[in-house]
Amino acid sequence: MVHPAEIRRGGAQVTVYLDDTYLEQVDTRVIAVGEREGLPWAAVEHCLFHPQGGGQPADSGWLEDAEIVPVRDRESGLVVAMAPEGGSLPPLIEGQAVRARIDLQARTAHAALHTAGHLIEAVGRMQGWEMAASNHFPGQARIEFHVPQADKRLADPEGREEVTAVLRAEGRRVVHLDALHAAPCGGTHVPSLGDLAEVVLPTLKVKKGRIRLSYTATHRSRS
Repeated sequence: MVHPAEIRRGGAQVTVYLDDTYLEQVDTRVIAVGEREGLPWAAVEHCLFHPQGGGQPADSGWLEDAEIVPVRDRESGLVVAMAPEGGSLPPLIEGQAVRARIDLQARTAHAALHTAGHLIEAVGRMQGWEMAASNHFPGQARIEFHVPQADKRLADPEGREEVTAVLRAEGRRVVHLDALHAAPCGGTHVPSLGDLAEVVLPTLKVKKGRIRLSYTATHRSRS
């Protein structure tokens, strides 16, 4: 789907990836160009690209037909589309009309993992645990908790399996995160937990005073 975004003058960037996880393409315009570490970049008014951050990997995407890597520029605060190492961007100038596009399959996979991470965090907090760290990368996804008070269930494998079973069971009963959990987050998410095909918690480990829960999650087919 192509979304012909309304052009707003003044050079401000609109992070449209926060408004619509499934928006695949957008027609917009260049608001800034530059270079970083010897690689060219361009910032567009309606930013479709989620940069790496908050434990979530960056989107894969394209400006016109050029592959890009989205990065947040610390100096300007803009999300910029950089040429990958060894790559290039087409000649671009401020005000030029361009089409931005993302790999929607990768985006939905990232959104499913990120949303599932919030769900696991919410149920962990119900156990009295405090979240310490998170990673929502495919193949590496995990949530880590501090335990303010000793939890006797974590002392042996059977107890850890009991805790994991509680998390699995309670997670399935929740329909909407807004009824269970709220957290500031700049990542992409599924609109409803019903969009998750499954959330699997294969292991729970206790290491250096932390609980580490690995997990996987998949997005339900949208066809």
